[in-house]
Amino acid sequence: MNSRPNFSGPELCGLEAHQVVKILKAGQVSPAELLEAAVQRISQTGPVINATPTLCETRARKAVLDPQESGHAGWLAGLPISIKDLNAVAGVRTTYGTKGFANFVPQDSDPLVEQIEARGGVVLGKTNTPEFGAGGNTFNDVFGQTLNPWNTSLNAGGSSGGAAASLAAGEIWLSQGSDHGGSLRTPAAYCGIVGLRPSPGIAGGPGKDNAFMIEAVQGPMARSVTDCALFLDAMSGFDPRLPISYPGPSTSYQEAATCVEAPITIAFAPDLGGFGQVDTEMDLHLRGVLGQLQRDGVNVDEACPDLSNLERTYHSLRGLMWATAVKRLPQDIKQYFKATLAQNTVFGQSLTIDDIIDANLNRSIIFDQMLALFEKYDVLACPTVGCMPHLASKEWVSSVGGVELTGYMDWLRFAFLATTTGLPAISVPVGLGPRGLPVGLQLIGKPRGEAALLAAARRVEIVVGGPLGPIDPIV
Repeated sequence: MNSRPNFSGPELCGLEAHQVVKILKAGQVSPAELLEAAVQRISQTGPVINATPTLCETRARKAVLDPQESGHAGWLAGLPISIKDLNAVAGVRTTYGTKGFANFVPQDSDPLVEQIEARGGVVLGKTNTPEFGAGGNTFNDVFGQTLNPWNTSLNAGGSSGGAAASLAAGEIWLSQGSDHGGSLRTPAAYCGIVGLRPSPGIAGGPGKDNAFMIEAVQGPMARSVTDCALFLDAMSGFDPRLPISYPGPSTSYQEAATCVEAPITIAFAPDLGGFGQVDTEMDLHLRGVLGQLQRDGVNVDEACPDLSNLERTYHSLRGLMWATAVKRLPQDIKQYFKATLAQNTVFGQSLTIDDIIDANLNRSIIFDQMLALFEKYDVLACPTVGCMPHLASKEWVSSVGGVELTGYMDWLRFAFLATTTGLPAISVPVGLGPRGLPVGLQLIGKPRGEAALLAAARRVEIVVGGPLGPIDPIV
């Protein structure tokens, strides 16, 4: 493995979130000092990677000066965090990455943002996202392109690319993201951080206009599995305003992530039974990681459920989501849609009732196939994404594993399974691979199995010598 890049940011920015929260609660550092460190780091790296284009320093400083305003208690104790620019933060510019909302300032925050703030999180800024979160490459006509800190010519992933790049560069300790087609997982893999897609209802809701849909979820992004568990603790819990909201755990996710001694059985599906394409260099690296796990006492078998109906099922669910999301948007907003987003919408509007019925029936079959797999295995492991990052100038990857791809979501096929079945999934860094770039391994857990999934991810992290830690962007 290649040596890791340097980190020249403020010392506080180099610490993990759980370490910072510990010294916050001990009174050894103040939220105001952390704000200053984060702002300093963003000023250093922002012009290079463009991860956090909107700062709300005045709002954040008001929060840290008034403990009643920020909570300064709970899980985060005054820790600065960032929110993806798809979620409203009261009084802060929220663009959704589209020119039609370029100057929108909401009066009210998203319920999850309110909860995070009530549990001690201090919102410092909004992270960049592709237009309405559509796509695995983070760029838009409002703020431009977010670049990968490990090589600024490369794609940082999407749609939570700003969040992932910001964490990797040490701008912030925790960052909220969201996921339908891998948007918490792909950028985590590309930027060498951890992204967890929770079960539906665990962390907020999918959005007011899609309140009953379970495919799009919000979740935590962090530099380590322990930090990801900390942020999930701050995000979880029942909220009566959200129709799919689910109660929090009886014990903390952080505590669950420490349970790494229990035996683990992994089903490894290197290409999901031929469903996903994988470049040789990615395949070789991940096989090496699974070999490391076996030598550490983890039971690993190659196994995969029948996924023959997954492709059409996922796309029908995605199309239904887009058709619903844009149904009541005025034309002066839709007129700015990039071509791929417009195509998503047209596809969704073309769905027949039989398409939707088949999707619901088939997703149930796939879920049952996963339940059968979990009778023998604790988690399913597979690539987070089948290729290393490509140039940021390419909107999507058109060839993986020697196969020419025709659809702009085809290179993200490894994301489809967890989304379709509503199962929790996490991308955890498994060292540096080709060209000194980070590689992510995806673990998919049992229904509502976040606690066990975090424990498995922490075991993987320990075996591969992680977490990677923050870096100076490599230009």
